Amino acid sequence: MRGWWREITGLVLPVSCGGCGRARTELCETCGAQLHGGAPRRVRPAPEPPGLPVVHAAAGYENAVRAALLAHKERGVLALARPLGRALAVAVRAGAGQVPDGRPLLLVPVPSTRRAVAARGHDPGRRIAWAAAAHLRRTGTPATVAAVLRLRRAVADQAGLTAPERRANLADALSVVTGGGRLLANGRVVLVDDLLTTGATLAEAARALTCAQGRAGSGAAVRDAAVVAASPAAFDAACPAAREINRN
Repeated sequence: MRGWWREITGLVLPVSCGGCGRARTELCETCGAQLHGGAPRRVRPAPEPPGLPVVHAAAGYENAVRAALLAHKERGVLALARPLGRALAVAVRAGAGQVPDGRPLLLVPVPSTRRAVAARGHDPGRRIAWAAAAHLRRTGTPATVAAVLRLRRAVADQAGLTAPERRANLADALSVVTGGGRLLANGRVVLVDDLLTTGATLAEAARALTCAQGRAGSGAAVRDAAVVAASPAAFDAACPAAREINRN
C-alpha cells in the first residue's frame, strides 16, 4: 500500500533525490548509502575550540550528504528530515548510548536565527532533531527534544568567517530559556546540529547549557553532541586509514 501511495504522489507531486536529482525519490539508494552506510565517528575540528563536547557525526559533509543537507535546509525539501534524522539518531546513540536509569536522552538543537527561519520557512536543525528523537524512540531508546536554547543577541552570518572569527561572533550569544535548566535535569543532554565545521557553535551552545544546569543545581557539564555531518577534514581526522589515504 505504501509503495502505491509513493508512486501516486510521485506522479502528482514530482520529487527528485536530494543527493543526485534522480526522479521520483527523496533520497535514492545510492545517496542513502553515503548518508547511512558508514559507522559514525567521533570528530574533532582543528583547532578544537575550548569547551567543545565529544562530537559524533554520521558522515562527512561532501557529495550526496552535502547536497541532501542543503536541499533540506535551503530548498525546503522537508521529506529529507526523516533520513537526515535517522542519521543523526545513529550519531547520538554512538556517543550517548542509553541512559542507565531509563531517563530519556534530551536532544537540544542549536537554534537558527530568526532571519534564517523567516527566509527558509522552517528551522532545519529543530526539524531534524524531532525526526531523530522519533527514530530513537522507535528503536528502543527513550528520547525527546528540548528546544531550550535561544539567541540573545544578533550574530553575523557564519559563512566565510574563520574559526577565530566564528568564536568571537558567537561569544555569549546563546542562552537557555527560563526554566530550561530544570528541564535539562530530567535526562541526559545531547547537543545536536546538522553540521560541524569549526565547532564554534557547539562549543558556545555547550557553555550556555552548562551555565543553565549549574544555576538549576545540577552542575553537570554537557558531555555529548551529535551532528548529521562534519567537514571532511574533521571527519577524516577521526579515521587513521583516511589520514593515510589523504597523505598519499
